[in-house]
Formats: sequence, C-alpha cells, structure tokens
Amino acid sequence: MSRILAIDDDIQILSIIKKALENEQHSVDILDRAEKVKKDYLTKYDLILLDVMMPEKDGFTICKEIRDSVDCPIIFLTAKTMDTDLIEGFAAGADDYIKKPFSLSEIRARVNAHLRREKREYHTRIISDNFKFDVSEKILYLNDEQIKLTKSEYEICEFLTRNKGQVFSLEQIIEKVFGFDFESDVSAVREHVKNIRAKLKQGGENPIETVWGIGYKWN
Repeated sequence: MSRILAIDDDIQILSIIKKALENEQHSVDILDRAEKVKKDYLTKYDLILLDVMMPEKDGFTICKEIRDSVDCPIIFLTAKTMDTDLIEGFAAGADDYIKKPFSLSEIRARVNAHLRREKREYHTRIISDNFKFDVSEKILYLNDEQIKLTKSEYEICEFLTRNKGQVFSLEQIIEKVFGFDFESDVSAVREHVKNIRAKLKQGGENPIETVWGIGYKWN
C-alpha cells in the first residue's frame, strides 16, 4: 500500500480520485486548499497529485516550494497543456502531468506506473565515462559532483545509459521508462530531455543526442 496525497480545490475531483485510488489499495489523503500544504507534512507520501489552477496559490508555485524537501514523484493535474505551461511545470520539478478531464483508468495507470518505478530496488552502480549512477539511491554524479535531477529525469538518463548508443523514439522511452500502457504525450519526454541537457551542460557534458525523425540516444 502506497501513501498518496491529492491537492485540488475541487472537492468533487478529490472524492473521485480518492475512491479510485483507494480501490487500488492505496492510502489517499486529500487537501482542498493550497495554504494547508506544509513541507514537513508532505514527506510521508510516496506520490503527490497536484492541481495547477488553484485560487490562493497555483500548483507551479507549490511545486517549486516543496521540491527541495520532497523526494517523491509529483504529478500535475492540469487543463493547461500549452507548451509554455508544460515547460513551466517541468521546470518547477514535476515528474509528469495528467490532462483534465481525465479518465479513472488513466489516473490509476499513471499513478501505479510511477509507484512501481519508486519501488524498484537496485544494489549496484553504473559507470559511464564521467558519469556514475547510484541506482539504489537514484542519484547521478558527474565528475563526482551530484547532478540534481527529478525522478523522471534520472530514470531517463539511467535507461539511455543502460542502452548506450541505441536510439529510442519518444514513445519507446515513455513505454520503457514510465511503463504506461496507453498513448501518452511525448511533450513530457522532450521537456525532460531539455532540462537534463541544461543541467549536464553546466558540467561540460552533453551525452544525449537527438536523432532527427527518430528520437534520442546516449553517446
């Protein structure tokens, strides 16, 4: 059983989410006001669902405020799906987003996929050139300096490194990394890769190559 927190100002949506995920044997708490969000309160959760459009404080702001102290996946619930909105969301530290209106099967699938990723246990390290992956702690080091990645950014890096030199389409990355069994929005992968590149370039590295018309590979 995983512990999930859903934050949305719409009580009806919260009730639907709570019932759907409790049917999956998860423990679900709900908050309907942004000012109720406390950092120390959030650390006990395995996953957070966070609405973007809330009156007192929007989800982007909340995510930025809690990301440094909250290690679990954060999934936005949003009707804002313009490219600029997605960029802002991933820059704030989100791992994924679900478009409103959403189906219960979609929210169950995405939540369970992220939780499965969190529960995978590895007890090894991967070393590739100047990169070192601590796959137990899900931390990437570049020249022995930790690179601050979100969970999803780390998983993409680890997957591509494990398959170094092999080209993967955006759809394949979604399937292999996130485990979604339905069509997903490839914009999420593009934005994650953009963020990864920006962070790695600060250390003088740019290992993810775009193969035009196909996808990405790790050199």
